[in-house]
Amino acid sequence: MATALRTDLAIGGMTCASCAARVEKRLNRLDGVTATVNFATAVATVDHPAEVSTDDLVAAVEAAGYQATPPAETEEETTGPLRTRLIVSALLTVPVVAMAMVPGVDPPGEGWLSLALTAVVVGYGGWPFHKATVANLRHGAATMDTLVTVGTLAAFAWSLVATVRGGHDTYLETAAVITTFILAGRFAEQRATRRAGGALRALLTLGARDATVVDEAGAETKIPVAQLRTGDVFLVRPGEKIATDGVVVDGTSAIDASLLTGESVPVEVAPGDQVTGATVNTQGLLRVRATRVGADTQLAQIARLVTAAQQGKAPVQRLADRISAVFVPAVIVLAVLTLVAWLVATGDLSDAVRAAVAVLIIACPCALGLATPTALMVGTSRGAQLGILIRGPQVLESTRAVDTIVLDKTGTVTTGRMSLHGTVADDPTEVLRVAGALESGSEHPVGAAIAAAAGAEQTSAASRPAMAANPPATAAEPPATGAEPPTGAAAALPAGGGATLPAVSDFTNVPGLGVSGVVEGRPALAGRAALFAGRGWHVPGHLAAAVTDAGAAGRTAVLAGWEGEARGVLVVADAVRPTSREAISRLRALNLKPVLLTGDNATVAAEVAAEVGIDEVVAEVLPADKVAAVRALQERGATVAMVGDGVNDAAALAQADLGLAMGTGTDAAIEAADLTLVRGDLMAAADAIHLSRRTLGTIRANLFWAFAYNVAALPLAAAGLLNPMIAGAAMAASSVFVVANSLRLRRFTPR
Repeated sequence: MATALRTDLAIGGMTCASCAARVEKRLNRLDGVTATVNFATAVATVDHPAEVSTDDLVAAVEAAGYQATPPAETEEETTGPLRTRLIVSALLTVPVVAMAMVPGVDPPGEGWLSLALTAVVVGYGGWPFHKATVANLRHGAATMDTLVTVGTLAAFAWSLVATVRGGHDTYLETAAVITTFILAGRFAEQRATRRAGGALRALLTLGARDATVVDEAGAETKIPVAQLRTGDVFLVRPGEKIATDGVVVDGTSAIDASLLTGESVPVEVAPGDQVTGATVNTQGLLRVRATRVGADTQLAQIARLVTAAQQGKAPVQRLADRISAVFVPAVIVLAVLTLVAWLVATGDLSDAVRAAVAVLIIACPCALGLATPTALMVGTSRGAQLGILIRGPQVLESTRAVDTIVLDKTGTVTTGRMSLHGTVADDPTEVLRVAGALESGSEHPVGAAIAAAAGAEQTSAASRPAMAANPPATAAEPPATGAEPPTGAAAALPAGGGATLPAVSDFTNVPGLGVSGVVEGRPALAGRAALFAGRGWHVPGHLAAAVTDAGAAGRTAVLAGWEGEARGVLVVADAVRPTSREAISRLRALNLKPVLLTGDNATVAAEVAAEVGIDEVVAEVLPADKVAAVRALQERGATVAMVGDGVNDAAALAQADLGLAMGTGTDAAIEAADLTLVRGDLMAAADAIHLSRRTLGTIRANLFWAFAYNVAALPLAAAGLLNPMIAGAAMAASSVFVVANSLRLRRFTPR
C-alpha cells in the first residue's frame, strides 16, 4: 500500500466559495488524493500517495485556473493594492453619482464625462473581478466574480450604447457604485479575515529567538533557538522567555505561562520540574536542560493542532459548499429568465436590464464561503490563547450533542499528587516538624508530601511575627525532595522562606516500612505500624484507631513518634484540585451530568465525589474496563464526553463521543482526544465546551444570515423592487457582517 503523505498548498486567485469548491474538486480527481480547500485561509490540505508529487498537485490547481505554492514560500498577502483600487474608484464614483442624482450638477459634456469616469472605475477598479472571470471561463467555470463582471459590464454596455445614441437613460452610476461597494466589501473582508487569523500568527511567533547555552566549563554562548539540541543546558534570566521545552537543573522561579495556557497565576518551579518553551521566567535565574526542540515542542504541537483545525471543515460547511457549487450557474439562468420575463411583460428593455443586473449582483455567495472558516479561525485561535486546543471542526458538532461528562479522578478531579490531609496528635505541629525532618531524606511520594507540608508549616511559623505588617504574596516553595539522605550529624534542612527543619542524624530508610533517625538528640520513627511494632515502640489505642480509620477511607496513614512511643498519625491522600468543585458546577450549568470514573476504592471515590458535587460514581474499575464503562453509558442513551489524563484513559477517550485530554497528561491520552486542555485544570473543560458551542452557534448564525439574505433578496431583485446599487451595497455588507460576527469570538471570556 502506498505511503500516505500530507501537503499544504497556498492557493492564489480564489475570490469566493465556488472557487474553493472548484480547486477541491480538481485535486480530488487525482488517484488516491483527498483534498480540503479552506477559502478563508486560502490553503488546500491534501492527503495523497507518494506516487502523486507536489508538482502534480500544483499542476492540478493551475489546470483549474488558480495558483498553488507551499505556504512557506508564499509572502503574506497585503491589502495595499486593493486599497489603492478602492480609493481611486471611490473618488471617481462620487462625481458620477452627483451628476446623475444631484439637481443642478450638469457640467458640459456630462454624459461623456460620466462615461469616462465610469470606464476607469469599472475597468481599473473592477479588474480583479474581470481577471478572475476570464480565468474561470477558460476552464468552463462560473464564480462570484462572473456575477459581478456580467452585472457591471451589462450596465456599462447599456449605458455606452445609450450615450452614443444621445439618450439619457443610462446606468453609469449603477456600474460605478456597484464596483466601488464590492471593492469596499472585499477590502473590509480581507482585513477582517487577516484579523481572524491574527491569534494564530501571534501563537506561531510566540517562542524565543535566541538561547544562552552553557557548556561544561560554564562558558555562555548565545545561539538561535533553531540550533538548540536535546540535552543542551541553557540559561533563562528574569524576564526572558524559555527557549524550548526542558527540565530545570538549577534555580527556582515562578513561570508565567499565560500566553500559552491562559492561566494567569505564575507557576512555581524548582530543580526537576518541567518547563515549556515560550513561557516567561518572572523571577530567579534558571538553568534548564532541553528535552524537546523544534517541531517536537509543545508550542509547535499546539500550532499544528490549531492550524489543522482551521483548515478542516465542519459538517455544516459541506452543505454550504454543495450549494455554492451550483449557485452561480443557477443565478445566471435566473437573471436571463428575469430579463426575458420583463421584456415579455413590459417590453421595456431598460427596466429588464435593471432587474437582471440586480439579480446578478445581489446573489453573490461570498457570505456562504466565509460563514464557517472565519468562525473556525477565530474560535480555534481564541481557544489556543486560553489553553484549549480543538482538534478539528467536527468536534464542534459533538460538543453541542453531549449530555454526560465522565471525569477520571486521579490527575483530573484531583491533583494526582499526594498531600497531607490531616494530623491526629496532641501536638500536631511538633509531630509534623519531626516527621518532616525524617521524611526530608526520603524519595517516597508519601514522605515527600509530609516533608513539603512540614516545610510550609515552618515557613508560615517563621513569618508570623511580620505577617501583619508585610503579608507574603504567595505560599512558600516546599522543600526539595529527592536529595541525598543526610548522614551523620547532617545540617538543618531548608524549609523554604528562610525557615529550617531540624537536623537529622543516623538516617535509615527501611524499605516498605518507613524511615528512622535521630532528631534533636531524640530517636525518631515515621512509617507503618509494623515499623513501630518491630522496634517494640508503644502505639496508643487512639492512634491505632486513627490508622485503621484512614485505611478504611482509602488514605495512607503514617505513624510518627520519638523516644519509644508514637506521638501522632499523619494522614496523606491525593488532594482534590481547588477549582474542581466550581468546575463541576459550571459543567452542570452547561446541562452536562458529571460522572466520576476511577480505579480507586469506592469509599475514596464517594468522598471525592461528595467534596466536588458529583452524584454518580463508577469506582474500582480496571484500566481495561474504562471503555466498557463509557460504552455502558452510551447504551443507556447518553452522549458522553470523557475527561482524562493517563495512558489508561486513552481508549476511553477514543470511545467517548467527545474526548478531552488534560495537557498535563500523557501523549497517548492527548493523541486520542478531540480537545486538549493545555493548562491541566478541570475549569478548562467547561471553558472548552462553552467556547466550542459558542463557535458552532456563530457558524450557524453566519450560515443562516447568508442563506436568508439570498433567499429573501433574490425575489425582490427579480421583481424589480431592488435597485442594483442597493443590491451591490447589501451584497458587500453581508460578507462584512459574517466576518464581523465571527470576530466577536475574539472577546470570548470564560465565565
